[in-house]
Amino acid sequence: MIAYVTVGADDIAAAERFYSAFLPALGYTLEEYHGDLSYILPRQPGQSIALPDFYVKSPFNGGPATAGNGTMIAFEARSQEQVRALHAAAVAAGGFDEGQPGFRAAYGPHFYVSYLRDPHGNKIALFSSNPDEPGRDD
Repeated sequence: MIAYVTVGADDIAAAERFYSAFLPALGYTLEEYHGDLSYILPRQPGQSIALPDFYVKSPFNGGPATAGNGTMIAFEARSQEQVRALHAAAVAAGGFDEGQPGFRAAYGPHFYVSYLRDPHGNKIALFSSNPDEPGRDD
């Protein structure tokens, strides 16, 4: 089970603007610790597993933060509308569009996704696969 995911950032303030533009809408709360950012999902009563936390930190080795080639972190939204809204908010907060919200032929008919780069180049996906919403073939 994945306990947490960490991305590196050289500019924590820019990272906070970007990630705080959409993670709170997905239920994450922000905690700061020694200048780094921890986005935490609340544990629900009776929940047996903890969902992964998301950390944004300066690299421990003191070198520059770099994005992993082929690395992507995906966050699930509640609806296609939320994917569109959060994608727009993240771009407005300093992110870069890497793929407008929509369906992709390579994925299932209800997989609605957008892609972004954070201010440090980390690739982020926002998706919804809600079967109660119109699908690609509807």
